[in-house]
Amino acid sequence: MIETLLIPILAFALSFVFALGGVGAAIALVPTIDWLGVPLMLAKPTGLLSNTLSMTGASIHNIKAKKLDFRLGIPIIVSSFLLAPLGAWCSHLISRHIVLALFALFLTFSGLILIFFRGVKFQDQFRDDQPLLAPAVIGAVAGFLSGLLGVGGGSLIAPLMIWLGFNPKKVAVITAFVVPFSSLSGLITYLSMGSVDWAMMLPAAVAAYFGGVLGTKVMHAKFKPGTVKKFLGILLLLLALKMGLQIL
Repeated sequence: MIETLLIPILAFALSFVFALGGVGAAIALVPTIDWLGVPLMLAKPTGLLSNTLSMTGASIHNIKAKKLDFRLGIPIIVSSFLLAPLGAWCSHLISRHIVLALFALFLTFSGLILIFFRGVKFQDQFRDDQPLLAPAVIGAVAGFLSGLLGVGGGSLIAPLMIWLGFNPKKVAVITAFVVPFSSLSGLITYLSMGSVDWAMMLPAAVAAYFGGVLGTKVMHAKFKPGTVKKFLGILLLLLALKMGLQIL
């Protein structure tokens, strides 16, 4: 009963926080639900459905505000959407302990690159071109991890795109647009394998939708790109520490 009430509250709060950087909250929501005692194979589709709705709401807002660079986002969408089902199927072949360890490493990597790295060639100004290969590769890796870990992949896409020299606020908008596609692709695969608890998933997803919309509005109105980047990096490192302690 406590979990039924607590999970939507957590979904709203985490979706709000992570929408500040255009990142789906599943990277935090999945381990949090797992810590509450929900089986990991049920926590992952819950996180993916929450990502799908919250980042869809955020993207609708971004599109209406004409802040989205479609051409830069398309290669990431296509490759992540295609690779997410493979990651979801592979999750059945990997033990829970290994999945948690991968989660901790994923969080640590994403947090460090957000805090300490930026595009060396673009220190004085952000990139404004629209490459195809690098975003497609990033999308493929993010899509696979999205399906494997149930996280949507935004926490990998965002730091790598920032590292390539793109404006963090622009990246946040693109990531918010990509995450629903990779999340939905992985979610469908989990549902086809019977990993579903609608009574938990639907309230969490609805709460995540409103949290994502609100967080996106606040991000555009209140935060500078560097602030968004460092804030998310610190948050991800704290989550990695928590998960590392759990594994030990």
